[in-house]
Amino acid sequence: MDNPCEVIGTHLGELFECTRNGRFTRIRTPYLYPDGDYIDLFVESSGGAVTVSDLAETTRWLRMQTVTQRRSPKQRQMIDDICLTHGVEFFKGALQTRHRPDESFGACVTRVAQAALRVSDLWFTFRTRAFESIGDEVADVLREREIAFERGETLIGRSGRSYTIDFHTRTPHRSALVCVLSTGSRSAARRILEHTVATWFDLNQFKVGPEAVRFLSLFDDTIDVWTAEDFNLAEETSIVVRWSAPDEFVSALVNHD
Repeated sequence: MDNPCEVIGTHLGELFECTRNGRFTRIRTPYLYPDGDYIDLFVESSGGAVTVSDLAETTRWLRMQTVTQRRSPKQRQMIDDICLTHGVEFFKGALQTRHRPDESFGACVTRVAQAALRVSDLWFTFRTRAFESIGDEVADVLREREIAFERGETLIGRSGRSYTIDFHTRTPHRSALVCVLSTGSRSAARRILEHTVATWFDLNQFKVGPEAVRFLSLFDDTIDVWTAEDFNLAEETSIVVRWSAPDEFVSALVNHD
């Protein structure tokens, strides 16, 4: 294909912009990622074959929206299903397809663009996830950092009431209890916070003795429902960490000072 831009202009119209970019021809599509950025595709001719690819920009964008760096098996299955639906290959993180003589070039570009749009929409499944999903993400981070943990442990407070703790972690120098605060509702956020503070207050006996544990309140701050007052209140009974800063979370678990 000598002039992809000419073909784009003829078959896809003015909504698609085409420019030369090194050995690639970049196509700016009218499709948008959820944050408003345009989805760009790239055309490369090599050995007589023409490939249309997003050069892994979609999965790179998706990875930047989450804390964990690895795709879960469920996420990979959804990507595979999208690729199968649109006839696109998923290779080294890139969505791509070869242009074949029996298909118009415009249709080839559209297939990859639609696949990129569908894959980027997986972000909404992260954004609206239930608590179990963020719990799974926390577990993934702990496994990646090789931090031993028990999930869903039940402990008895001084009042005799039982509490289910999201994570009990153990490192060479210190153990910690972690409560995850996650909700998409501002009205529910205060109730969750008050329950967490009450939990730490009633379990205070675990903070003393030779095997004293550290209390961590892990706020899912990917949705803006928490206030400075919420953080200050949680700090009275625990160490406050934010899910948007996983390194600080891990540091609070492993540091022994």
